[in-house]
Amino acid sequence: MEMENSSTEKGEMVEEPLLDASETQKGGFRALLFILGHTALMNMGLLSLAPNLILYLMNEYHMDMVTGSNMLFIWSAVSNIAPVAAAIMADSFVGRFHMIGLGSVVSVVGMFSFWLTSVIPQARPPPCVNSIDICKSADMLQFLFVCLSFGIISIGEGAIRSSALAFGSDQLTGIVYQENVRAMERYFSWYYAVFALSSLVALTCLVYIQVNISWGLGFGVPVLVAFFATVLICLGTPLYVKLKPKSSLITGLFQVIVASYRNRRLRLSSQTADLLYHQKEGSAIALPSEKLRFLNKACIVQDPELDLSPDGEAIDPWRLCTVDQVEELKALLKVVPIWSTGVVSTIHSHNSFPVLQATSMDRHIGSSFEIPAASFGLFGVISAILWLVLYGCVILPLASKLTGKPVHFSTKQRMGFGLFLYFLAVLVSAAVESVRRSVAIKEGYSDDPQSVIPMSAVWLLPQYLIIGIAGAVYAPSQNQFYISEFPKTMSSVATALIGVGSAAGSLLASFVLNTTNELTKRGGQESWISSNINKGHYDYFYLVQAGICLVNILCYIVCCRAYGPCKGEEVEVMEEEKP
Repeated sequence: MEMENSSTEKGEMVEEPLLDASETQKGGFRALLFILGHTALMNMGLLSLAPNLILYLMNEYHMDMVTGSNMLFIWSAVSNIAPVAAAIMADSFVGRFHMIGLGSVVSVVGMFSFWLTSVIPQARPPPCVNSIDICKSADMLQFLFVCLSFGIISIGEGAIRSSALAFGSDQLTGIVYQENVRAMERYFSWYYAVFALSSLVALTCLVYIQVNISWGLGFGVPVLVAFFATVLICLGTPLYVKLKPKSSLITGLFQVIVASYRNRRLRLSSQTADLLYHQKEGSAIALPSEKLRFLNKACIVQDPELDLSPDGEAIDPWRLCTVDQVEELKALLKVVPIWSTGVVSTIHSHNSFPVLQATSMDRHIGSSFEIPAASFGLFGVISAILWLVLYGCVILPLASKLTGKPVHFSTKQRMGFGLFLYFLAVLVSAAVESVRRSVAIKEGYSDDPQSVIPMSAVWLLPQYLIIGIAGAVYAPSQNQFYISEFPKTMSSVATALIGVGSAAGSLLASFVLNTTNELTKRGGQESWISSNINKGHYDYFYLVQAGICLVNILCYIVCCRAYGPCKGEEVEVMEEEKP
């Protein structure tokens, strides 16, 4: 039976079960089949909505490019921040299984309500009058309804993402699986393989239905897929291991902030040892570090009789925290500067512009088949998979063979290379858009953004391929950096940081978009981000993003030097300096 250590009043260690007796015979790979099936179907349904949304909003809701992009930016931000809040609730109150089940039901409701906008004419504006080019915008109720649908989907998706991966690992908590290290490795491999395959199906088959058959069927199929996913996760209920909720680490970090503020009037002694600090039972950290000393006020015991219970726990955890909690928050704050450069680097990946570019270009393969504009993101997924395989199986072994010693690139080096690739992708996008726009104007399509120009969409492949490789380089390195730099108890914070970073990146992208639009349309000029892609200057906007990415790279270099060596790098340097 799984146990959790705790201590008695006398300091003796006792074990409390994390699992009920009935749970010990559950779990294993039988349960994982239901969880992986749910992951595949739900990811397929949710991911198929996003690629074509900018076209749907512009064509069916008659939004301009800026308004539609801002809506998608905000939706992306909410979708990325929701898992953080859901993770706190799942860990502390609800439990992972119930959070996934609740999120699945909410996702189906949100996707169903969004599907209604495509089949009920009254839910969206009437079609444009082509003869006089008059398009009526969505009224307030129509706009609120589509926004409500997006919001419900975000909440459901966030609830699922917060717990899906960890709930699968819970099924391998039995002794037979703990002794088999490969069991957990196989699960993670299967999870990401299923995730990738479902993404490929979403970006090909489901996107094709939306473009070539109808919006109603294209948005209706994902609803059915998500419904089947919800049924599947429920069918496996008797097989699941369901760990009891316990205190969330993220909650503990907020407790340190609140406690340090509530104890702000306390004076810190110049001699750290002169004060009594609340130490976690069994912890090797007796005293807080001298960095960010104002946070140390959160773990100062003012009166042991009033602050501590008989078993040594804090009576009010929002006024008194442990030294470990304080040091965990300090570790988090230390990586914030490097984390912020990751926020800036992804502003290009939030763009919907490549879909509009592909729409205006020749996407035919042969004489009959035409690739949907939104399916070009598939090439980024393929390039990311190929890079991950080549990096581990070809590049590193070949470099080691050529140098005669094991070659290893640090997490900060790989993150820096990923930032450079993001910068390069934006430059390539600007160059391709400049050529595309010139061809459109030369062929007389300035006032006709819906027409297809005589230029192959193959020109877009380099930017998609580079973006895919950049993500494959940067994202795993970023995750590894957080996990290696944080205490072991903070591994789950890495996922939360990445989610918050993506949300902040979406909001930053929206700010840059709005600012550029307002500045460039002054004096009655055509905005660089015009809904008419042939009259706008998306190439100039890409250059603005490239400038931001370049400044971001320089900031990253400064932050890395200020951060100092990562854990383990000091030992490597000392070993290299030995004669």
